[in-house]
Amino acid sequence: MDSKFRFMFPVSLRKQLGELFDKGFVVNRNLHQKCLTLYTVDEWARQNKKLGKLNRFVKSNDILIRKITGGATQVEADNTGRILLPRTLAEHADIKTDVKILGSNNVIEIWDKKAYDDFMAQDLNIEKLAEDVFGNTDFNTDDE
Repeated sequence: MDSKFRFMFPVSLRKQLGELFDKGFVVNRNLHQKCLTLYTVDEWARQNKKLGKLNRFVKSNDILIRKITGGATQVEADNTGRILLPRTLAEHADIKTDVKILGSNNVIEIWDKKAYDDFMAQDLNIEKLAEDVFGNTDFNTDDE
């Protein structure tokens, strides 16, 4: 990442996204990790549609909506494939010069490389985590 908070979007991810890349993105804080989440505009619209179904007169819903949407910023790549991150978001995630960009299911995560390496080096019990998350999931149903 350069001093203006621009990073080069990986060509491999750009190819996977196809025409979605040209539509632009929405970038925001990740709710669980010290990184940023980059949504395609289509994915952000899907997430916002879900949020729009929440009753804002319920305080916890109102707070959650604000936390999720606050700071969300629409961004797009320039003609060289660079994306400009808002300074406040880059600073929130402590992103310096070495950036790690990775596809993560339906979103793209933007990490400071050292923070990502530290996260991946954590001694998590991945076997237990996988069992807890996937052990009671029926993958034979079609959710769509």
